[in-house]
Amino acid sequence: MAELLSTATITATGLLCKAFLNSGLCSITVSNLHILLDALRNDERRRHGQGVVTVANHISTLDDPLAWGTLPIELYLNSNTTRWSLGASEIMFTNPLFSAFFRKGQVLETFRGKGIFQPSVDIAIKRLNEGHWVHLFGEGKINQPPDYPRTNGVARLPRFKWGVGRILMETAVPPLIIPMWLTGFDKLMPGHRSFPCKYFPRLGVRLGVVFGDPIPVEEITAALSARSYVPLIGEDGTNSKLSNELYPGGCVGRTPHKRHMDVARSDVTAIIQRAVEALGRRVSGDLLNDFRS
Repeated sequence: MAELLSTATITATGLLCKAFLNSGLCSITVSNLHILLDALRNDERRRHGQGVVTVANHISTLDDPLAWGTLPIELYLNSNTTRWSLGASEIMFTNPLFSAFFRKGQVLETFRGKGIFQPSVDIAIKRLNEGHWVHLFGEGKINQPPDYPRTNGVARLPRFKWGVGRILMETAVPPLIIPMWLTGFDKLMPGHRSFPCKYFPRLGVRLGVVFGDPIPVEEITAALSARSYVPLIGEDGTNSKLSNELYPGGCVGRTPHKRHMDVARSDVTAIIQRAVEALGRRVSGDLLNDFRS
């Protein structure tokens, strides 16, 4: 029954988003969707316990679920082809009705300020080990382009959270990591609007969803190897597959120094941020603010 309710919630939400995107109230351009579809439909990947991770910029409250209105309807009917996501407790889980809705919608309640070792992150790793799809907003909160930090006129995304690094480093099999870039959603739901306007989308906005090529796992393993990190130990005290690839014959059961682990997570997270930002620059230019004109 729980799985049926979850499927119903996700399907109804997906159909509502698809109806809005096709209503003529906005326009949307989707590029390289086949990259995600090929990954989700790959049964061989799932049989080997390899999950899929998508990572995107986060520019409005409607990024998720509206972006997934671009997916084929049949994907909503299977938990293997619908995303799991982390959602802020103080925003999405504020009352019993919201909590039930988001939990059935495969959102993991996450507590800001409680660090990367909390149940939602553990569950995200578990879902990836089962071959599922986990979507991450690396910034951990909404940041709209006018607020991005700039250096010499070049915009940068705010620093991604280290939970990204932990999730990617502690899966049993390195997941397939697909960067994404969203445009226009910030104009659909601009920040700093007063009540009640801030709760209603603006019409006639041009939206964009772009998928990039998967990030080679070699980039992550090479970065870690270059720093000569100690083996990465899972929460259960055993080495992950990624750890074994990086440190063949390593000391199983040795507890890594906290500093090594912190730097490792930081480096892995930075690789993901660079990939998302690079995709954003190709789409939106140096200001990361819209479609390149």
